Amino acid sequence: MTSIPDYMTAKHRDCDEVFTLAEASVAKGNWELAAESWQQFKDELLTHFSQEEDTLFPAFEQATGMTGGPTQVMRMEHQQMRSLVTDLEQAMSEQNKDSFLGLSETLMVMMQQHNMKEEMMLYPMMAKNLPQGDEIIASFSA
Repeated sequence: MTSIPDYMTAKHRDCDEVFTLAEASVAKGNWELAAESWQQFKDELLTHFSQEEDTLFPAFEQATGMTGGPTQVMRMEHQQMRSLVTDLEQAMSEQNKDSFLGLSETLMVMMQQHNMKEEMMLYPMMAKNLPQGDEIIASFSA
């Protein structure tokens, strides 16, 4: 059985790895590998956001009655990151190395700060308040 913190933190690492590959590929001008890894990153990131926003956050809010706290902040940050992803998508399609690398640096900083908040505060709070956490996680890989 996997806990919410373990599973979601592992997903953060998976996203980071693919993102780093996309970034390195752009830096080297390997646009084919960059596009492949970028698509994989984008898919994993948006799936991760969806798992949080559609399943974990509502379950946590229902269990705790907290609707205006950490989950609201995380949703707002997800929107900011989605906006950057759209800009990065544009830079990727234009094969604009400088634009992509500038935007990717911004996204990396945002993701690191965001992930830290989730991993240090929100996920442990979820583990404490959602006794069915392992069942929720199991449904993600079903």
